[in-house]
Amino acid sequence: MDTNRRPHPIRIVIADDHPIFRDGLRRLLEAEPDLKVIGEACDGAEAVKLARQLKPDILLLDLAMPRHPGLEALRELSSGQGANSVRVILLTAAAEKNQIVEALQLGARGVVLKDSATQLLLKSIHTVMAGEYWVGRESVSNLVQYLRTLVQSSGEEARQKKFGLTPRELEVVSAVVAGYSNKEIAEHFKISEDTVKHHLSNIFDKLGVSTRLELALFAVNQALPLKVIA
Repeated sequence: MDTNRRPHPIRIVIADDHPIFRDGLRRLLEAEPDLKVIGEACDGAEAVKLARQLKPDILLLDLAMPRHPGLEALRELSSGQGANSVRVILLTAAAEKNQIVEALQLGARGVVLKDSATQLLLKSIHTVMAGEYWVGRESVSNLVQYLRTLVQSSGEEARQKKFGLTPRELEVVSAVVAGYSNKEIAEHFKISEDTVKHHLSNIFDKLGVSTRLELALFAVNQALPLKVIA
């Protein structure tokens, strides 16, 4: 990066709930002649406030902050005034694909893993300032294509997750969604009520739900391949 051609340093706000991490990050950034940290926030609400007040070039935003997480702050920034003036780079320990998709759709310019080398973070800042995107450990020039790929692979993973359930368990879920009681499920599939309870226990464990209502909502929201129970 030719610093002679840049009359002003890149102005940065850091938002992270760990003071030691913020302090270390500030020192790293300020060691660079063309970077200047102009503010620090300890949660998403403060990050939004500082971004609007100070109008930095870059907001380094921690994804997993208590009270007001990164995605929520990003959502607020993307819907407010001057939404596009601040380029947001999310910092995360581990990013799920669906979070990356949502962040990019909400206007984030970059997603950087916290265990990345310092040089990669610096590279991501310069890449984003140059108008491109940065995800993980690489720059992304065609965002639309990248998002399409991510969305497709997330969908495939979701489908595989659904098949964590056995065919019989899927039938039991279908019956629960249809409003059948354990006794009716047992009669319909010609199995004992104890077996139904055993299936439900396994299903609850696999899907992370604890009631029949949660199970029904999960099945509908995740579009599980349910069968029509006559």
